Amino acid sequence: MAFTTLISVADLAPHLNDPDWIVFDCRHDLVDTGIGRRAYAQSRISGARFLHLDDDLSGPQTGANGRHPLPDPEKFRARLAVLGMANDKQVVAYDASGGYYAARLWWMLRWVGHDRVAVLDGGWEAWLTVGLPVTSQLPAIKSGALSGAAHDYTVDARFILAQLGQSRVRLIDARSPDRFRGENETLDPVGGHIPGAANRFFKNNLAADGRFKPPAELKREFSALLDALPPTQVVHQCGSGVTACHNLLAMEIAGLHGSKLYPGSWSEWCSDPQRPVAR
Repeated sequence: MAFTTLISVADLAPHLNDPDWIVFDCRHDLVDTGIGRRAYAQSRISGARFLHLDDDLSGPQTGANGRHPLPDPEKFRARLAVLGMANDKQVVAYDASGGYYAARLWWMLRWVGHDRVAVLDGGWEAWLTVGLPVTSQLPAIKSGALSGAAHDYTVDARFILAQLGQSRVRLIDARSPDRFRGENETLDPVGGHIPGAANRFFKNNLAADGRFKPPAELKREFSALLDALPPTQVVHQCGSGVTACHNLLAMEIAGLHGSKLYPGSWSEWCSDPQRPVAR
């Protein structure tokens, strides 16, 4: 059985020593960007490899392409191969932030053609809560090989600009409501949102226990945002293309397939003063 959206701790636990499975630790913090590495060095799920949002799940910044631009697909595949990734692997990604960062890896692997990837539902906290084993021992890693072709899962700023004022595309912003309104902006130099965007705070995808809401509930909530448009006409964005992947994952869990990502998101959009801003 392939896991392509979520996986429970109970389903992961029997496969920690399975050579056909590989686990990636994606713990991170946007303010303290070293916290993930420190946490990984102290304790991790057995066999897990570490991926850093800035160094492994993002490409070089130019000042006009956002805070977390996508890396070159081939370089991304090569990095994963060094860590043991291969085409036949079942991938599991986890973090300690409700899937915030793990969903970025989930989406990126699908982007480069690998669909057998799932986010650990409840993440690190869920693993610890049920008392499953952790370790500080580094895994023995044998390089693998990962091939494929990148899918057309993204749109750019020119596409968004051309859609302003139209009803053919639904843009969904995953940031918190205050940042969407242009208040309390601490990460980007300009506050506000792209005109016409709807706000769906990514944390609303989670239940009180930190796990994703049931598919039917997610489908009902997202469908209310779509204005009767099909999922293929939905574009997700956030501050820098990270939490938007959480909404993409939630829509896939809900059976609403085919939406796309604007990777540059608000941090790219607001870098050009000629682009309109709503507050």
